[in-house]
Amino acid sequence: MSKRDYYDVLGLKKGASADEIKKAYRTKAKELHPDRNADNPRAEEQFKEANEAYEVLKDADKKAAYDRYGHAAFEGGMGGGRPGGGFSGGQGDFASAFSDVFDDLFGDFMGGQRGGGRQRASRGADLRYNLRVTLEDAYMGMQKTIQVPTSVQCGSCSGSGAEGGAEPTTCPTCSGMGKVRATQGFFTVERTCPTCSGLGQTIKNPCKSCGGAGRVQKERALSVNIPKGVETGTRIRLAGEGEAGLRGGPPGDLYIFIEVAKHELFERDGVHLHCRVPVSMIVAALGGNIEVPTIDGGRSRVAIPNGSQSGRQMRLRGKGMPALRGSGQGDMFIELAVETPVNLTSKQKELLREFEELSEDNNPESKSFFKSVKGFWDSMKG
Repeated sequence: MSKRDYYDVLGLKKGASADEIKKAYRTKAKELHPDRNADNPRAEEQFKEANEAYEVLKDADKKAAYDRYGHAAFEGGMGGGRPGGGFSGGQGDFASAFSDVFDDLFGDFMGGQRGGGRQRASRGADLRYNLRVTLEDAYMGMQKTIQVPTSVQCGSCSGSGAEGGAEPTTCPTCSGMGKVRATQGFFTVERTCPTCSGLGQTIKNPCKSCGGAGRVQKERALSVNIPKGVETGTRIRLAGEGEAGLRGGPPGDLYIFIEVAKHELFERDGVHLHCRVPVSMIVAALGGNIEVPTIDGGRSRVAIPNGSQSGRQMRLRGKGMPALRGSGQGDMFIELAVETPVNLTSKQKELLREFEELSEDNNPESKSFFKSVKGFWDSMKG
């Protein structure tokens, strides 16, 4: 059976340009691929035929010979042998042809270039540092120096990884692509180069200080500005203060996560503070003034109304935490805790009993309650 004209196979006119040939083959490859034509037994043969045509027409020398002599250019010793052997016994040529189209179709998904995703110098990793501060530090804000263990650029090789600062050489395995290809059936599978680990370069004489990595471990002292109003979970970013990049690549960033320690007196709720303040029974009953501590280290005078009970809340405006974003300040809420006197003397007990007898008329609810309790027990006895 005579072979069809290669131009006809691809639906082209003789003299088509390289771009037109590639475009036509892409269309045919999609249309005739066996995976898409399971119910068409002729699709595989047509697919092989299109591949054979493309293998000849994509090559300028083979195309010129074909344009002049036709199929005879590759028969009887006139040319360089059969271009793809009609696919039979020519999987290597097929893989090469299909690989070109594969790259063209899917190159954007593999780094936008042939060789896919090569990185000669990679960016350093971002680092996290947990910083614990007091509530007073969060209120005032502060400048704090921290010690961060990290990777820094090697001074001996200036980050190149090569002894004496020499330039790395192109990887001989992947020719600098960072990827190698292996043919599997109809497809060409691409994987990271095992020699250079995808960098596309190798180092003949690695730097003795860093072992070829271009960076070394070191503890650095960094000054961090802690703004007023920070709270647990606040994140501070220091650009370029992370791990040094591999082989001269840019450094990552350092993220500082704030944790505000619990306070022995104050409990925080956003920008507001809560404080439980003990008051004597006498002050709660008669009223009076007390002094309470504030987060700024000072003290504020608070007037306690007479007859105050435990749990009563009072507000001190503007005595809370500063807002982290924007202006303004929270409030401080005081919760009274009326203290019951202990270790009473005989005289004090006598006075309290006398006070209780004199206070029955001032506590009608208490008097009614105890009267109800007495009636309940009397009914139980009866």
